[in-house]
This record gives sequence, structure tokens and C-alpha cells, in this order.
Amino acid sequence: MSNFYSLKSLTKMGVKVLGDNVKISKLARIYNPKKLTIYNNVRIDDFTILSGRGNIILKNYIHIGPFCFLTSYSNIIMNNYSGLSSGVKLFGSSDDYSGNYMTNPTVPSKYLGTKYGDIILNNHSIIGSNSMVLPNITLGEGTAIGSFSLVNKDTNEWYIYGGTPIKVIKERSKKCKKIEKYLK
Repeated sequence: MSNFYSLKSLTKMGVKVLGDNVKISKLARIYNPKKLTIYNNVRIDDFTILSGRGNIILKNYIHIGPFCFLTSYSNIIMNNYSGLSSGVKLFGSSDDYSGNYMTNPTVPSKYLGTKYGDIILNNHSIIGSNSMVLPNITLGEGTAIGSFSLVNKDTNEWYIYGGTPIKVIKERSKKCKKIEKYLK
């Protein structure tokens, strides 16, 4: 007996599976499965929650570690070779905490100042454990985010970032792009 959903089970739930070698733990939770699209070689570990009112699109060679949380009214797109270490949170929407608006999901939306925006992880982007990404963020190709970081702005390609909020630490090697050619 496998600890992963079968492709047949995922399809029956409404997940759009457009590839092979998809391994989603049976201990992960998928809310709004019709908004989830998965390509080839995707693995989602235990206790992860995927809750999209917008689309969640997982391209090729994606890994999402345990205890991650992806939620959005807009879109979350993880492009090829991107990944989330354990405990990463992607928030495609966030209440305004300034005091100028009401907050929380029990309040009618006309009283909220909720910020929405797509989250896009470009090829070879990775996010370290227990980091958080706020709405309307694009990680440039090859971006690496250190553990326990707050991503509140877009990133440049092939840099390592860390901290709360993030700042540039140093350039990142592009050797993985050469190795990618052997994988194909």
C-alpha cells in the first residue's frame, strides 16, 4: 500500500495531472482540487496544505517539503526545478494590518483592505525552511531564499537572499543549469 495518492485518485478528485511520476502524500490536504494543475516529477510531502481559490500550477521537477502551506485568491506558479523546504508559507493574499480596515475572514470583504497578487517562482528558485512569501511576488530565475526569511519584494535572477525582510547575501552559481541539460 502506497503512502501517495494514485494518479487515478488525484484525477477523480479533480486535480489536473498533465504528467507522470506525481507523488502527493495521502497526509497532505488539497482544498479546491480543480484549481490544482500538476506536471511531471512532482512530490508533495506530509502535512502540506494546498488551498487555492486561484490556480496553483506545479510544473516539472517540483518538491514541496512537509508542513508547507500554499493559499491564494490569485495564482501560485512554481516553475521547473523550484522547491519549498519544510514549513514554507506562500500567501497570495493578506489582510491590511494598519488599522485602516477590518481583518479576518469572518468580516465581509467590503470592510477589508486585503492585498492580492500572484506568487511566481521561476526556474531553479528555492525557498528555505520556515520562510514566508507575501502576495504579488516574483522570484527571479535561480533565486535562493535562506531559512526563516520574509519575502516581501521581487528578487533578481541568480542571487541568494535571506533575512526578515529579505536582503541580498551574494550571487548564486548557475552550474545547475548545465546539469539540467543532462537530465533532459
